[in-house]
Amino acid sequence: MTLALAAADRALLEGAQGPAAAMAMRIVAEAGRLMGAASLIAVESAHLDGCLYHGDSGVHFAERMVSLGGSVAVPTTLNVGALDLLHPGRVRFDPETRAMARRLMAASEALGARPTWTCAPYQAGHRPRLGAHVAWGESNAVAFVNSVLGARTNRLGDFLDLCCAITGRAPCYGLHLDGERRARLVIDASVLSDRLRALDAFYPVLGAFLGSEAGSTVAAITGLPNDTDEDRLKALGAAAASTGAVGLFRAVGVTPESPDLSAALGGVEPERRIVITPEMLRASRDRLSTAAAGSDAIDAVAVGSPHFSPAEFRALARLSGDARFSVPFYACTSRASLEAIEREGLRRPLEAVGLQIIVDTCVVVAPILPPDAGVLMTNSGKFAFYAPANTGFATIYGSLADCVASAIAGKVTRDESAWA
Repeated sequence: MTLALAAADRALLEGAQGPAAAMAMRIVAEAGRLMGAASLIAVESAHLDGCLYHGDSGVHFAERMVSLGGSVAVPTTLNVGALDLLHPGRVRFDPETRAMARRLMAASEALGARPTWTCAPYQAGHRPRLGAHVAWGESNAVAFVNSVLGARTNRLGDFLDLCCAITGRAPCYGLHLDGERRARLVIDASVLSDRLRALDAFYPVLGAFLGSEAGSTVAAITGLPNDTDEDRLKALGAAAASTGAVGLFRAVGVTPESPDLSAALGGVEPERRIVITPEMLRASRDRLSTAAAGSDAIDAVAVGSPHFSPAEFRALARLSGDARFSVPFYACTSRASLEAIEREGLRRPLEAVGLQIIVDTCVVVAPILPPDAGVLMTNSGKFAFYAPANTGFATIYGSLADCVASAIAGKVTRDESAWA
């Protein structure tokens, strides 16, 4: 398929908005050709994943755009960086790596992006309207903005997300198109118990199951409570985007484009249906734990992937009370959420019982966990999936209540009754 460029696109290519925009447009156009897009589409906002340091090439690319006079053309937020800028001693990088990570964060800000430093920009006020075309990176953010807010983006990789932000254009294919957003797979959770579906721990496990079954296929999920809140939907989407390549799920009766199953399917019969049994769900949950079976030792607890919301901090405060944690307990969050819990008076009591609050980054992308790898307990499907390879820690998965009880006891304490 031939990519057709509008007059404004060609003008950018020819340097009408300067050399940075011309370079960015060349990259966006070539990506569109490779993806088989017929045209480019205007986007209303962007979220950049490329501000996280993975090597010097990212630094040099961002700084090159700055040197060429580049600037984002649409409202743009920044994903996590590799440093906690408010608590610089918590990330154990060598001086050279720290300097390069800081240069990348500085260049990203210099391009005009908002320094949100969060994988959950939707919790920091970046909430595109229903139906808006956007250019977002970071897999959980993509799943959330498509599924929960009903805006439209593909899963954009590093560098391409920045080029889309600078040009205000993105290749028009995939999840930008109506026909690609209809569900082709139905995941039926209705046979599971009401008690299980009421657990916070259910949603990352459902997401992990969804990702492993769906890959990148859009699925309709039936049987979720109509009042399922955003924190549970974000946990579901994050796990699905980690174990698979899910960019959009449709929770029937919950998410905005799916008032009923027919709407989610676009009036077409699904290609496949899966009725989830308790046995299937338990198996999905158990795959999130990689620690040796039967061991109850833990060396740390981490929550906040995606970043912890104020509501989740409130739940953590209720569960912990005045009891002190016996092992390091990390909560990764955004500056916006940190400011919110400070206003509510929650930060000091939580830190008093041993909580270490991490901002701007997270424990799976930066060396923050104790230096001697061991066992990490988490309520995050995304942490559970990535931690073994990224940190060397084996994982134990549990609910937030399980994580708190285990951190207080200094050993694994899980309530298994709802999973029976």
